[in-house]
Amino acid sequence: MIGAGLPLRDVHEPVAPPWWPPAPGWWIVAGVVALLLLAWGAWRWRKARRRRLAGRLFDQTVDAAQTPAAQVAAISALLRRAARRIEPGADVLQGEDWLALLDRGTGQDHFSSGPGALLRDGAFRPEVDARAAEDLREVARARFIDWMQRP
Repeated sequence: MIGAGLPLRDVHEPVAPPWWPPAPGWWIVAGVVALLLLAWGAWRWRKARRRRLAGRLFDQTVDAAQTPAAQVAAISALLRRAARRIEPGADVLQGEDWLALLDRGTGQDHFSSGPGALLRDGAFRPEVDARAAEDLREVARARFIDWMQRP
């Protein structure tokens, strides 16, 4: 019998590798995840900043108007300025076409038959109800900020 005199022992499992430090592949995965989180955070911060700046521009411009009729005119000018970003030639639309463009994509008719209908002729009236101008301001501010967010 060959090998009968050899001292044989049981097979032992090797010691498990330690969990720290991780393998280089895990460092790469962690780095990619960190970069993705930073990019997402920067994108969210930039979007929120643009939203704040657009809101501030809208508020300052409308607040500078002295009368409700002047506020309606300022709101109209701001919306037309933003409309140029969305569709070429949109700033020259008149009447129902202009109001339909303002309502497009919202799923509601705030401008065609709601408080935004004041844009049709409110800037040309000698007197505008202050409450109606404030209602217009609310819907127009949301639309302005939405349009200014688009690239």
